[in-house]
Amino acid sequence: MAKLVLDLHDIFNKGDQIEKALRDVIQEAVDKKIDLVEIIPGKGSGQLKKKVLRFLDQKDVKAMYHRVDKDSKNFGRLFVHFQHKDKRRKR
Repeated sequence: MAKLVLDLHDIFNKGDQIEKALRDVIQEAVDKKIDLVEIIPGKGSGQLKKKVLRFLDQKDVKAMYHRVDKDSKNFGRLFVHFQHKDKRRKR
């Protein structure tokens, strides 16, 4: 299973870059039919994780992925799962 990883530690305080990075990784997963995107907002105060979850909850973004899981063992990590239509038929 292929996956992409987006670590937001380097841009945690740059709101415009965060949204661009999130949009880019979601679009790349759709374009390349990647099954999983791991987003690492880090632990911190939880504000960046909330920002990421708000971004993922936008109607246009939500239509691109299947579901989001929070890592039960690591508070600072999220998993975005994709189901690509042509892959579902093959299974």
